[in-house]
Amino acid sequence: MAEKPKAVLLLSGGMDSCVAAAIARETHRLALLHASYGQRTEQRERRSFEAIADFYGVRERLVVRFDAFAQIGGSALTDVAIAVPESGEGLAPRAGIPSTYVPFRNAHFLSAAVSWAEVIGASTIFIGAVAEDSSGYPDCRPEYYRAFAELVRQGTRPETRIEVRTPVIGMHKSEIVERGAALGAPLDLTWSCYQFEDNACGVCDSCRLRLRAFAEAGMRDPIAYRGKVAR
Repeated sequence: MAEKPKAVLLLSGGMDSCVAAAIARETHRLALLHASYGQRTEQRERRSFEAIADFYGVRERLVVRFDAFAQIGGSALTDVAIAVPESGEGLAPRAGIPSTYVPFRNAHFLSAAVSWAEVIGASTIFIGAVAEDSSGYPDCRPEYYRAFAELVRQGTRPETRIEVRTPVIGMHKSEIVERGAALGAPLDLTWSCYQFEDNACGVCDSCRLRLRAFAEAGMRDPIAYRGKVAR
């Protein structure tokens, strides 16, 4: 049997990237990249990354830091002067780009992934971006990844062929939960909360999306929350 091709997968430690990993490993050997960027839950997300990598037995791992994001600010995830919204308004249709958007973040993450992929001979980069049921981040749209794929083609060696795949980008969050469950993904090891690192807050946009997804899928969210949670 021919060996599976190698892929770099961006694994934040969240639910979407975990399910993307479960999908990608069916066809590829994974090398996992995790990015820390001064976010509020940086340490907790790193623990989830390591736990998921251990679960899948992936030895090839790279952790990169983007300290400039905390210096730049402008996002509730990296700037302590900006409160993480708890109203759920960021999830409303046409609510605009929420304060949890980290300006042009995914371009930095993808650039590191491309650099690593070119060095280790990976032919594909997977990222768990989601367009539907997300908070309206501009760097989670399909057209963004189509444009980035052209950038990769233009900016790497002539013989380099690296494809960018977004396996969950068109799914609703509930479909991601269902797909993850079907593939045996360790959703209990994932972390989605924007605010806390012990128990999830249950009221930030990310927690609300996650809780709603599990409810719509008819499943219980396996992680712990602080008291009564928003649904």
